Amino acid sequence: MKQPTPLPRVIASCVLAVVVTACSQAVTAPMESARAATPTASPRKSTTAAAPKIIVHRDAYCGCCHLWVEHLRKEGFTVDDRVEEAMSPVKERLGILPAHASCHTAEVGGYVVEGHVPASDIRRLLREKPAIRGLVLPGMPLGSPGMEVDGVDAPTYTVLALQRDGSTTPYARHSP
Repeated sequence: MKQPTPLPRVIASCVLAVVVTACSQAVTAPMESARAATPTASPRKSTTAAAPKIIVHRDAYCGCCHLWVEHLRKEGFTVDDRVEEAMSPVKERLGILPAHASCHTAEVGGYVVEGHVPASDIRRLLREKPAIRGLVLPGMPLGSPGMEVDGVDAPTYTVLALQRDGSTTPYARHSP
């Protein structure tokens, strides 16, 4: 008699399937994907100064990276989308440890932003100018910008402040 599959294994399999689906969406030609991803809605108007240019380093074939770039553009950021041959040297140069890594890395206003960090957190970072290295959202949390999946209730995730010594502290909590 075959034993029933334990519930945690079933849940883990479902989560894995959702993440793979979200991050493996078809991407157009690597160099053209971000250019083609122009927002359909007008960019968000801020009551403060316009957001500075954000440099996004990403892999050419990751579907969720270009979705995060679209999120930033829709929120009014000017994005310099740089497709990289290898992301490891970029992460090393910017001090991103493997434990903090995600699929893309950005630079804005002297800070590093790792992963699917919401534009609202980046705006807050630039407004408050804390004495930190930047923000990190390790992995690819379901429900974060670029990782949304219709019909799936995403868990709460926490963006972390990356301190200059490499440690992290909670910065913002999001419930998609």
